[in-house]
Amino acid sequence: MTVVAAAAIVLSTFSASQASAQEADASIRVDLDDATAISDELYGLFYEDINHAADGGLYAELVQNRSFEFSPADEGSYHSLTSWTVNGEAAVADTDGLHENNVHYLAAEAGTAIVNAGYNSGMAIEAGETYDFSVWARADQNANLTARLLDADGNPVSGTATVNTGAGEWVELSTVLNASASTVNGRLAVTTDAAADLDMVSLFPQDTFLGRENGLRKDLAELIADLDPSFLRFPGGCIVNTGDFDREGRERAYNWKDTVGPVEERLTNQNFWGYNQTYGLGYYEYFQFAEDIGAQPLPVVPVGVTGCGQSAEITDAAELQTWVQDTLDLIEFANGPADSEWGSLRAAMGHPEPFGLTKIGLGNEEYKDQFYVNFPAFKEALREAHPEIEIVGNSGIDDSGAVFDRSWEFMREQQVDLVDEHYYNSPEWFFSNNTRYDGYDRMGPHVFVGEYASRSNTWWSALSEASYLTGIERNGDVVDMASYAPLLSNIDYIDWAPDMIWYDNHQAVKSASYEVQKLFSTNAGDEVLASTLEATPIASPDIQGGIGLATWNTAATYDDVKVTAADGTELFSDDFSTGADGWTVGGNAAGAWSAADGSYSQTALVEDARSTAGSADWSNYTYEVKATKTAGSEGFLVMFGVEGSDDYYWWNLGGWNNTTSAVEKAGNGAKSTLLNHDTVIETGRTYDLKIEVEGRTVTGYVDGVQAFTFEDKEAVEPLYQVVTRNEDTGEVTLKVVNAQSEAVATDVEIEGQSLRSTAEVTTIACEPGCDNLLGQDQVVYPATEEVKGLGNEFTYEFEPYSVTFITLKPQGRH
Repeated sequence: MTVVAAAAIVLSTFSASQASAQEADASIRVDLDDATAISDELYGLFYEDINHAADGGLYAELVQNRSFEFSPADEGSYHSLTSWTVNGEAAVADTDGLHENNVHYLAAEAGTAIVNAGYNSGMAIEAGETYDFSVWARADQNANLTARLLDADGNPVSGTATVNTGAGEWVELSTVLNASASTVNGRLAVTTDAAADLDMVSLFPQDTFLGRENGLRKDLAELIADLDPSFLRFPGGCIVNTGDFDREGRERAYNWKDTVGPVEERLTNQNFWGYNQTYGLGYYEYFQFAEDIGAQPLPVVPVGVTGCGQSAEITDAAELQTWVQDTLDLIEFANGPADSEWGSLRAAMGHPEPFGLTKIGLGNEEYKDQFYVNFPAFKEALREAHPEIEIVGNSGIDDSGAVFDRSWEFMREQQVDLVDEHYYNSPEWFFSNNTRYDGYDRMGPHVFVGEYASRSNTWWSALSEASYLTGIERNGDVVDMASYAPLLSNIDYIDWAPDMIWYDNHQAVKSASYEVQKLFSTNAGDEVLASTLEATPIASPDIQGGIGLATWNTAATYDDVKVTAADGTELFSDDFSTGADGWTVGGNAAGAWSAADGSYSQTALVEDARSTAGSADWSNYTYEVKATKTAGSEGFLVMFGVEGSDDYYWWNLGGWNNTTSAVEKAGNGAKSTLLNHDTVIETGRTYDLKIEVEGRTVTGYVDGVQAFTFEDKEAVEPLYQVVTRNEDTGEVTLKVVNAQSEAVATDVEIEGQSLRSTAEVTTIACEPGCDNLLGQDQVVYPATEEVKGLGNEFTYEFEPYSVTFITLKPQGRH
């Protein structure tokens, strides 16, 4: 990999006098007298407990499964010794437990030692640091519990500390352990000299973020705080609207009331991502963290309809009303007086003053019919009881399509304040959709882009996100809020990628996307200034590439493949009468491909079984094939424009469990949906499928009837730019993204107030494949210096694959 060092790029930047000798490739004109106010909450954070973002992540507890409540392996049995080893005699029991939400504990006999390995390869212990050990214990006769920190080989890395249970009921005991050596594979060992029941065995570093008890891991919290977020959306994400609405269930839907009060009384729950949440990081801690980092809290609550592939629904009005009341109670917990029912709980937890909640989200990516039935009950109750609270609705799971359109229309009818849009797309989608919000209605609900990311953590993806943010800022009068997602991922517990911050038990790394988000969020500005860009467009080549056949959890048979050039020349044909020698099997799963009886079949019910043929230089052709589904849950994947295993288009007929069809485009390790249509696929029926590729226009036919036509307009522009101003300082910041392999010399002319000729210039640049990796030196990072010879008129050369911020001060200000 060739790395272009950011510092070297900035030091070699042309000054105005040097660049003026260059012939400009582009020009930017800015009018300082034409300004539009933009949202002062534009950049914030989306937090979800995904990828072990809480337990084993931001939540500083080092013990895994401290309450012996980890979830059922099957009905009636528990993995309650997860992360524990026992030397001696001990068993999980549930007779007269500590609390109804915490019924299990460990009954240990005299002389038993238990050892907890925490998360990752163990606990990160640092010499000279102090750690708070605590345990709830019960013994019929006095028992001495001795705690010590060990390395993975059992060698001590701390002294011992002993607590005494006394005899009688449950009692909370605590002491301090001082680390004498460092290890990233640490263990907590606890030994009892008499029979005792143990629960809530805990180890916290004293050095948490801002020294909070039950607090947050300092390095991760500081990285988050450094983003200077205006809001914090929590707790998800899919964990908001998944699980069982039965309040007695072990995999129950997220309810904020399960997460507050003393930690020993909070529920442990298995979440949508397949692991256990202790809820030690709960709603009180979320509100407190938002306050600590200067962000507005934005909780999202379920509306009685699951999503993310689950199908539970609340249809009973009385049951629904309990969830509506929970939402009203949440507002009282956040904002109510200290003598109210739920405000008093907040006060008892240490925060008598209100948290100042101003917004609440109703539902996460919920779009089933029952959602539209349930939503008004929540909205109407909120409007009546708390008209001061802004309501955030949502538009489903994609950036366009029938669900998106229906949801937006419904949210307009419901007169919500903001609509939460979510999309995860390819870099090319972000490069091509810079103008997405230019035509949005300024009079309707405003937009909250609550989840977005380009689908990798390379610099190319981050660069595409930067290009998109220039469009977000240009439309900061209708896009009120935006947050990259997800925020955190433990490197050993990955449920979703990419993510903004990666970590293990002792170190973290800022992704390339983090650096882009931080640069924009800490330089947001208050006004967007009118600006124009003139540059020669970059020509987009014709779609070209070979063909392919594929399936996804489906068995299918294909026959009579034919590819014809625009002039009628036959490029390829195969009736499989003599086998399938012209085809190459690949994809994420090889599948079970075979040619027999004059057809080509794939019989394994696996994901992404492909077979490809043809040439990567084919363009302007017609592709025909007969397809028959024989078994499985979906339909056909007909590939075209295949240039490689990660670069192709496919027509996905009967996708998403045979609920819809789409054309998707894959490139640079990511995939985006270009269009949807309604075709579903019947088992046993043979379909005549045809795809016409002409230039960048693609048309598809099913049994001779046109199913779709579209032009792939995804393209990289010569430059992307936006100009903002800070009202307090008068500083003007020109933000420019160059996603080309060549530098772009650009004439800049700023009309209006005189600006100083010396400016602060921050640049991030690297080759497209650059990636900041955990445990390695960071290769994508910003570099800042002062550059002379700028002012109101200058020529500047924007480096290849770069994001550049030029901040100019008005004359007379320093």
